[in-house]
Amino acid sequence: MKAHKPTIRATLALALITLFALNMAGCAQKNAGRLLQSGKNTPEGTTVLAVYEAWFGEGDHIDVGYSCHDKVVLAKQVEEAQNMGITGFVVDWYGTSKPFIDTSFAEMQQVAADKNFKVALMYDEIEDDASHMTENAISHLDYAYQNYIGPNAPSHSAYLTYEGRPMIFIWPRGGKTDWARVRDHLNTWAKPPLLIYKDEPTKYADLFDGRYAWIHAGKGGFKADGSDWGEDYLQNFYTKMSAQDHNKIIVGAAWKGFDDSRAAWSENRYMDNRCGKTFEDTLHLPRRYFSASDPLPFLLIATWNDHEEGTAIERGIAKVPPSKRAQSSSCNGD
Repeated sequence: MKAHKPTIRATLALALITLFALNMAGCAQKNAGRLLQSGKNTPEGTTVLAVYEAWFGEGDHIDVGYSCHDKVVLAKQVEEAQNMGITGFVVDWYGTSKPFIDTSFAEMQQVAADKNFKVALMYDEIEDDASHMTENAISHLDYAYQNYIGPNAPSHSAYLTYEGRPMIFIWPRGGKTDWARVRDHLNTWAKPPLLIYKDEPTKYADLFDGRYAWIHAGKGGFKADGSDWGEDYLQNFYTKMSAQDHNKIIVGAAWKGFDDSRAAWSENRYMDNRCGKTFEDTLHLPRRYFSASDPLPFLLIATWNDHEEGTAIERGIAKVPPSKRAQSSSCNGD
């Protein structure tokens, strides 16, 4: 394998990441790093993961100063995540329909294998043709098995497993995939995967091996002032999941806030970071429901680097334009 030579762009991106204390847009990101790094705020006995968006550098998203194809940047991100106590990245992935992101995952997995880090796929259902969603899921997941998950995949040792089985997270779109058919097919793999579905209704609930929580305000939805940080939603999730028998894998969630004003798909949704308090509270909440003797299996940080929806805990990237809310915030937080 040829040695990778850092590009000027990569060197600049790394400098921006390293000098986060000077370049930070606000307090929440600094607090996020410290809260995780101390190890005292995450639930005891819980494996901490973080969602990773692999599309930066493609051109369809905002410029954050780096490309997700750059192994120098990827190695730095993995090292930072490890220093914070994060075990692995769950990478948002669209199969072969988005080649840039697929290449990003391949590069990330190679880096992870070298650094004793883990990666997993979050399969984002392909919604372009509802009549083919089931076939798409089967073909894309078979591709993942051959290239990333199965025993013959080049860096399969870095793929995240639980009790010996690979974990695949599912981001649903419209409920048109026949997961009964997909499940039957995946059961033919040498080690059938554990399918972890987003916390939302589905008629296939019994076929999934677990649920993961996601960024939600309470029943009333996002507040204009951002004051609803999701406490009611998370309480309901943990109460519901902890009351079930433990044959379902529970993946909790923590987030620093939400602000999609930078995103092309913005719906003007906002959840105040409260100068780091939102992240601290979402990290602590599982302690009310799980003990060290019966821990929450996984906690998913949402997210590592979604700068477009204001959820990134990645250390300061000066290239990211501040949102209007961040500019006017009393704590100058992102």
